[in-house]
Amino acid sequence: MPLIAVCAAWAVFWGSWSALLPAIKLELGISAGDLGLALSAVPVGALPAMAFTGRLARGRERSALMVTTTLFALSVACVGLVGSLWQLGAALLLVGAASGALDIALNLATGRVERESGRRLFQLVHAAFPVGVIAAAPATGLARSLGYGAGAVLAAIAVIVVVTSLSLLALPMRRTAAEAPSHAGRRGLWGVAAVLGALAACVLIIENSVEQWSVLLLEDHRGATPLVSSAAPAVYMGALTAGRLIVQALPRVPLRAMYLVAGAGGGAGIALAALGGTVVISMVGFAVTGLALGPLVPALLSRSAADDPSGTLVWGVSTISYTGFVVSPLLVAGLSGWFGLPAALAALGLLGLPLVARFAVERS
Repeated sequence: MPLIAVCAAWAVFWGSWSALLPAIKLELGISAGDLGLALSAVPVGALPAMAFTGRLARGRERSALMVTTTLFALSVACVGLVGSLWQLGAALLLVGAASGALDIALNLATGRVERESGRRLFQLVHAAFPVGVIAAAPATGLARSLGYGAGAVLAAIAVIVVVTSLSLLALPMRRTAAEAPSHAGRRGLWGVAAVLGALAACVLIIENSVEQWSVLLLEDHRGATPLVSSAAPAVYMGALTAGRLIVQALPRVPLRAMYLVAGAGGGAGIALAALGGTVVISMVGFAVTGLALGPLVPALLSRSAADDPSGTLVWGVSTISYTGFVVSPLLVAGLSGWFGLPAALAALGLLGLPLVARFAVERS
């Protein structure tokens, strides 16, 4: 399936990226603070690109996805050519913009194929992302151990992404014009998008926090070895994938039920991971969190695509929910400064409350 292949190729870069950061830092001779500053360019580039792509891609989803996937590959190749801090920042600005645009185009294309084919696809397509991340990280570590530098690895990833984009030529899509809602309709859609996007952002704040802070939690507060602690994001991602595939295999699960599972299970899981006294308990907590939260965002996007053929709702939910990735590092860092990392991660369990509240107010 071309959409699954594109999502997996997109994930290969992000799975490799964390494993490449030490090499890039060493090759450029920059400090950790400098690297953090350069990394902040990614969300700066992503948000405006997501807004721009949403306006242009509706009605021409396949073409938009091919273009954004190719641009993403070029931006990845540019990162491999940088030779200074400012060049790295500029390249990451392009990566953020291209990745954000690809995100919107992929969701719009998946929503349109769902509507035209009657098949449920969002869970399968989004399941490809964690699988790509899990596979790419150790593969990148192996490439580095064999003597390949960051530039060579990034060039190989760029080729993978470009080749994958060609599979989109086989994506069946009828020629239709975008259905533009009325002015009043747009206002109503953006109101719904704000609510659904905020709920999805709660999920993504927790997800990004696990990816960024779980290793540090296990090493500094559970006494785990680097090898064991490095498995924490993979445990979460594996459970995330399993949750999406389980929901895909079942008859259509009501969205209302997913709110309850994500809110109660995800909130309790991250609290257990943060406050559990052993490595095993924390790993179980991360697995429960991923299993409970995994299906909700794809389900929200699928509902949005079904309710709004114009694509405005999918675009809005995707863009607004991305703020979860932007807010997450600052939120956890601030809470950690006050209460310590375990309490900060446990506090993220409160983000499950809006999901439970949504379960309570939404009709079946």
